Amino acid sequence: MLLVISPAKNLDYDTPATTGRYTLPQHLNHSDELIQQLRNYSVQDIAELMKLSDKLSALNVARYESWSQPFTEENAKQAVLAFNGDVYSGLNAGDFSEAELDFTQQHLRILSGLYGVLKPLDLMQPYRLEMGTRLTNPRGKDLYAFWGNIVTEDLNQTLANGNDPVLVNLASNEYFKSVKPKELNGRIITPVFKDWKNGQYKIISFFAKKARGLMCRYAIKNQITDAEQLKNFDLAGYQYDDSLSKGDTWVFTRKES
Repeated sequence: MLLVISPAKNLDYDTPATTGRYTLPQHLNHSDELIQQLRNYSVQDIAELMKLSDKLSALNVARYESWSQPFTEENAKQAVLAFNGDVYSGLNAGDFSEAELDFTQQHLRILSGLYGVLKPLDLMQPYRLEMGTRLTNPRGKDLYAFWGNIVTEDLNQTLANGNDPVLVNLASNEYFKSVKPKELNGRIITPVFKDWKNGQYKIISFFAKKARGLMCRYAIKNQITDAEQLKNFDLAGYQYDDSLSKGDTWVFTRKES
């Protein structure tokens, strides 16, 4: 079983890493191509391309300029500890034991506009490049064209190493579009999290994002390798709802947040 999540816009490079272990991203040659292209963009260009403020654009121009190999513990941080958004608040990998980090490394992948696919302990230098960015490049009109089959092939390689080729899609639509489902050698299960509001169950973005991280945490803490066991997920009050679920789209609901 392989869990897949999105990255986060917010990053934390101030808090010390809770482990000295790390790996390196597999697709740094492709990342370097993107960085070289982005270095040609001015602050105003980045602001227009990514719909950012001048301050954030200047920050990211500086990031592209300082991005360099080799990645070390001095200039980079493990991805699962560097990302700092709602999903990662739910995941809370900072308190994982070494055994839990081992499990995380085997069973979790992070999709990325700059790095393609990241293992949790892959060192990562700070960046901003969302997968949906319409960055025209030599391979096509956007990052989906740039990454082509690379993301899918990476995930297939990982799925082939396990006994149960099931991918649990906990990524956003923007990021999962980088995966080609018809070419993925495994079953895809997509959990959906809904909260009760105004007399009906609705997807509330903030809660849904955190729940994706919580489900990853639940799988890691309980060493789950059989996806069916995820139906027992009960963190933060969520419960599997068979009546709303259909096929491999599994709906989890809660009445009170």
